[in-house]
Amino acid sequence: MTNVASTLIGFMAGSLAFIAAGSEVNAACPIELAVYGDNQSGSEIDFTPTGTSSATVTNSFRIILDNNVVLNGIVMWNEGVSRPNGALMYKCPEGDVTGEELAACTPWHGVIYTSDDKGNIGLLPAEGVEAPKTLILPDLGPALRQSSTYGGSGFSKVPWDVFALKGCQE
Repeated sequence: MTNVASTLIGFMAGSLAFIAAGSEVNAACPIELAVYGDNQSGSEIDFTPTGTSSATVTNSFRIILDNNVVLNGIVMWNEGVSRPNGALMYKCPEGDVTGEELAACTPWHGVIYTSDDKGNIGLLPAEGVEAPKTLILPDLGPALRQSSTYGGSGFSKVPWDVFALKGCQE
């Protein structure tokens, strides 16, 4: 084998190793580690593993708004026509709560939709599935704008209803 051929083979092998290593960095991110952002307000949605502590909650997340306001979120799939129903809560009381108390500390609830690069609309997957490119939380902005958390010592920048995948937690 000539020196040129062996150099070319060595270069190609090194390039393949580099490409393979780069593929691991760009590997799919599971939904439970996904981070989404809203460019309009700078708000962020961070998913966290739910674990096995709940048989009804399929996803756990939080939305971080400006002024360090954090809303905790859960997703539960309903019976009948299955849909991922999300709820964002702010400073809910612990323990036994009434429906009225829960409603008072839940500024948003609704179905969470997803979209891919081609604009295909889907439903938020449960944990263990690759994170979708885009999340759509219908009427999130208007609902949060009407909440008691908005203004004063709360948040001041209202997020839009669409969040794009920013990255993956480690």
